[in-house]
Amino acid sequence: MATKPPKGDPVQDAPQVAEPKHAAAGLPAIRHTLRVAQRQMGVKRTALTLLRVNQKDGFDCPGCAWPEPDHRHTAEFCENGAKAVAEEATLRRVTPEFFAAHSVADLSGRSGYWLGQQGRLTHPVYLPEGGTHYEPVSWERAFDIVAEEIAALGSPDEAVFYTSGRTSNEAAFLYQLFARELGTNNLPDCSNMCHESSGSALGETIGVGKGSVLLEDLYHADLIIVAGQNPGTNHPRMLSALEKAKANGAKIISVNPLPEAGLERFKNPQTPQGMLRGAALTDLFLQIRIGGDQALFRLLNKLILETKGAVDEEFVREHTHGFEEFAAVARAADWEETLAATGLTRAEIERALGMVLASERTIVCWAMGLTQHKHSVPTIREVVNFLLLRGNIGRPGAGVCPVRGHSNVQGDRTMGIFERPAPAFLDALEREFGFAPPREHGFDVVRAIRALRDGRAKVFFAMGGNFVSASPDTEVTEAAMRRARLTVHVSTKLNRSHVVTGARALILPTLGRTERDVRAGGEQFVTVEDSMGMVHASRGRLAPASPHLRSEPAIVCGLARRVLGERSVVPWEEFAEDYGAIRDRIARVIPGFEDFNARVARPGGFALPHAPRDERRFPTATGKANFTAAPVEYPALPEGRLLLQTLRSHDQYNTTIYGLDDRYRGIKGGRRVVLVHPEDARALGFAEGSYVDLVSEWQDGVERRAPGFRVVPYPTARGCAAAYYPETNVLVPLDATADTSNTPASKSVVVRLEAHTGDADGRLEQSAAE
Repeated sequence: MATKPPKGDPVQDAPQVAEPKHAAAGLPAIRHTLRVAQRQMGVKRTALTLLRVNQKDGFDCPGCAWPEPDHRHTAEFCENGAKAVAEEATLRRVTPEFFAAHSVADLSGRSGYWLGQQGRLTHPVYLPEGGTHYEPVSWERAFDIVAEEIAALGSPDEAVFYTSGRTSNEAAFLYQLFARELGTNNLPDCSNMCHESSGSALGETIGVGKGSVLLEDLYHADLIIVAGQNPGTNHPRMLSALEKAKANGAKIISVNPLPEAGLERFKNPQTPQGMLRGAALTDLFLQIRIGGDQALFRLLNKLILETKGAVDEEFVREHTHGFEEFAAVARAADWEETLAATGLTRAEIERALGMVLASERTIVCWAMGLTQHKHSVPTIREVVNFLLLRGNIGRPGAGVCPVRGHSNVQGDRTMGIFERPAPAFLDALEREFGFAPPREHGFDVVRAIRALRDGRAKVFFAMGGNFVSASPDTEVTEAAMRRARLTVHVSTKLNRSHVVTGARALILPTLGRTERDVRAGGEQFVTVEDSMGMVHASRGRLAPASPHLRSEPAIVCGLARRVLGERSVVPWEEFAEDYGAIRDRIARVIPGFEDFNARVARPGGFALPHAPRDERRFPTATGKANFTAAPVEYPALPEGRLLLQTLRSHDQYNTTIYGLDDRYRGIKGGRRVVLVHPEDARALGFAEGSYVDLVSEWQDGVERRAPGFRVVPYPTARGCAAAYYPETNVLVPLDATADTSNTPASKSVVVRLEAHTGDADGRLEQSAAE
């Protein structure tokens, strides 16, 4: 049966530590999935709900964006997807009585884990200026409050409209339409913090800022390189695709500073053999130093150029631009510099080269390990160079595969959630709706925080997400949010962002993916786009957690009607009642969505066009795929310091903390740990179990400190360390960002370790049993 939420905050800095695992999934994943689901939903609701996840007539998992195969298993979900569903479909409730019992000051002292475990929000609530508690408010009054604050702005550009990757295509299209009719392009989104570097690099080099492969391409690849990614935790269903690729003869190279259980061996819970033995996945593990990926791919490119017959000269001649300039810098790549940058041996790189040369069809997959560095964009451009050299874009079984995180983060960008919209998109909006959208670029996430900090933005509206916990430089971000006149969050559950407020604050509760959405036009569905450009429907089946919830499209339409009033030329009332009408307009504005309603009605949906993949046509400025020639960069590491990467535990998804274990890494019952190579820990004078403060060092000289982390010896690359976010986001300077993309550089933070004195996180007096 379902259990009640925890009353107290558990200790998070005193974990049990065991050896890391060497296989993922299997029976432990099934046990853990069922235990978590039953605690949140009970037995019957667990069965009814999980069997609809990712089914063609069901709802899209609110977790990651990995695509579904055409043939679906009865249980087409992973452990972490089941956790996401369980927390949304939970029987726990956060009512007005909860807010009456807990002041904002009380809630601000709780952990993100505790807040999230309290359950689903049931009513709109309002924190008045000077107030101590959130209090119930009607939807009409809530919209009035937003309208009052927006009307008081000196310019629409003093408002910021943030979007989480959970938001549906329909809601995202309406949201950007509202912001632009209001008069601003301030539309930051979570992509600014994750795959913006991918979009920047791919847009310039191949003309489309998305991956170029479909799921079937992985099955037909000869070689798959997985770089800077941990699919066993972050995209577990990807392991099934890698297992199938291996069965078809593919080789896999993993490039990562940490060994990850999911890439070592996958125990597929769908088959008896998988449960018992599993499948070894990685053929070659390159344990790279943090930030050394560009140097590695540059040297591989040099070696390809030096190998007779290795370059696809016809493809290069017919389909690419800039080869000679690229080839000149690639041939100058230096072995010694590469070995220093990567921490690899010559033998390891030569073995990787042999596998590359033996492959006719190569795919490179990557995630945050490549995108969150100062030099992330040139790193990904170098990956593109690597694939172009051997013609590995635009043919089956080959291509670029940036693996997106949140379930519709790619779709939101397709729908126009972008602070720097293309002129063609704005032209199409103007033709369709008859108003002139603003042309000046708006704020991304980092620039939005600066604007709030400096008083240039006064209203912050978030469509989902947990902005405060997801953003860098926690103290700066929280201070910036507190300077706002109004903060508004459309949410399903409590999170840290709800207790770091402006002078006034609103929490607007919304339907989840699992829930039935009935409007006057009948039962509605929404659509999402996965990481490979497949668009499909999502239909909730559960009764809403409260009769006071509204869907995201209905919230946007109600808000727009109240804020814009009679001057709006958009039929908000029609859109609120009939999502098919929204899709008709999307079909006329966004290329690839023609006949949207009819095509998405087909089981499994449809693939969006991708010119490089479909036609070997590259819509770049040169009309061809562009080789690039950037200098090689990698992080410098001062003596006595470590390079820290922030990462997730296995019991979290983005900033949502499901539990306090990281099963595959051997951590149980705590999160305030720092993983350090045993030799580095010894050299720095810290024994296993020591407690340290992590202090980041950056050019501004500001001390950023994360106190009370337990040192855990771990087989990470030498000179490198790892710790969980959001606890370590405090260490990432707001201005430490990737060139071009402006993505926070959360994967290469220079830190020193200082002995900690006092309670590790201020909660040691609380019992873990609570």
